[in-house]
Amino acid sequence: MRSHLLNGLTAEHYRRSVTEGVERVAAKLATTDRPFTGVTVDDLSPRIDAIDLDQPLGDTASVLDELEDVYLRDAVYFHHPRYLAHLNCPVVIPAVLGEAVLSAVNSSLDTWDQSAGGTLIERKLVDWTAARIGLGPAADGVFTSGGTQSNLQALLLAREEAKTESLAKLRIFASEVSHFSVKKSAKLLGLGPDAVVSVPVDHDKRMQTVALAHELERCAADGLVPMAVVATAGTTDFGSIDPLPEIAELCAQYGVWMHVDAAYGCGLLASLKYRDRIDGIERADSVTVDYHKSFFQPVSSSALLVRDATTLRHATYHAEYLNPRRMVQERIPNQVDKSLQTTRRFDALKLWMTLRTMGADGIGQLFDEVCDLAREGWKLLAADPRYDVVVEPTLSTLVFRYIPSAVTDPAEIDRANLYARKALFASGDAVVAGTKVGGRHYLKFTLLNPETQAADIAAVLDLIAGHAEQYLGESLDRAS
Repeated sequence: MRSHLLNGLTAEHYRRSVTEGVERVAAKLATTDRPFTGVTVDDLSPRIDAIDLDQPLGDTASVLDELEDVYLRDAVYFHHPRYLAHLNCPVVIPAVLGEAVLSAVNSSLDTWDQSAGGTLIERKLVDWTAARIGLGPAADGVFTSGGTQSNLQALLLAREEAKTESLAKLRIFASEVSHFSVKKSAKLLGLGPDAVVSVPVDHDKRMQTVALAHELERCAADGLVPMAVVATAGTTDFGSIDPLPEIAELCAQYGVWMHVDAAYGCGLLASLKYRDRIDGIERADSVTVDYHKSFFQPVSSSALLVRDATTLRHATYHAEYLNPRRMVQERIPNQVDKSLQTTRRFDALKLWMTLRTMGADGIGQLFDEVCDLAREGWKLLAADPRYDVVVEPTLSTLVFRYIPSAVTDPAEIDRANLYARKALFASGDAVVAGTKVGGRHYLKFTLLNPETQAADIAAVLDLIAGHAEQYLGESLDRAS
């Protein structure tokens, strides 16, 4: 069994195995003609259930053959131009190369004596991102597993900085279309069920600052403690960006921690055309960024940035076997001092490889392309009498609803849209997402692939309309 351990004696075996795996994936990428095969749970489950994990196949070639049957053939491929569903981006090659390197070396970023240069590379990227945001010379941060963890840690810091002994009095303010992780974080942090105050949004799905001011004033009048305002720079459903400068003013006025969830909108930090859309982010106390959304990085690659490095102490615990206090005096940089995680992958390497190969402008150009594409898609939808589109895109998301000319029952229209999404997914021709707006079912394009063209959007809209019309026709037949 030692022949499977990666070391100097098995380097050639490693090279052959990884090369074979890369060749399989490359062949799959080159020949995939749709984002999904349409396989169902009932189709796939028996294949996986039939595998006896206590009976190994013995060699990687056989395992890859099996993997083709249970995974590669039916995977959802985000690189395909008609994958238009969730916040999943195609990935850039330098980052995939970084993934291969970091997996093989297997550094753990918790302490210096497990990572050495990896620690310094992550710190350099944190400084780079903080500078792009404009957080100032005292800024710091740490890489995380994703936006949910980043938001959790940001709100942990805000809770501790609020300096109150009564957790029941703490209040977090977030828009009604903010990410669900805000409420999840509040629960994990021991806050009460009423801790998160939902602030109404305007027609463009941006937080209403007049309503926020009212809620902050009411909070103070009721003897409660405003813990944090979570402003979203790129909501999951709409890509909308809250009015950051006005929110920053209110946070300063009421002495409230300002957190910006820019998990989606962080791509604007590299944008050549649209950076001004997140003006005001530099006034935040903390910022969430997900490089694996709009920097075209493989999952996972995320970070939390803070204006004041000293606030990260609220996540610091010392263990004699790992990061004893004396190491601080000895100026040994241990990233576990800043992180909610202990063992942690060197995910920063992927972004490092990307920046050193493509540069920030290269990333920004790709993100600008998908924002431009969303504008084209919006024009198509706005001009198409078959569809109702909700808001003009700020980033790269389009939310819309098929509206048949001969049907007026909203519930029946809901069912037609739900059917169209399900039928499209089952066909494998395209993958789109869905959400609710005003209690009604809508469809969603999340455009993160620069290879997607307006013609792809037009073709998918035709497919959706066809499926919806088929459903309505069958529904009329059943009713007659």
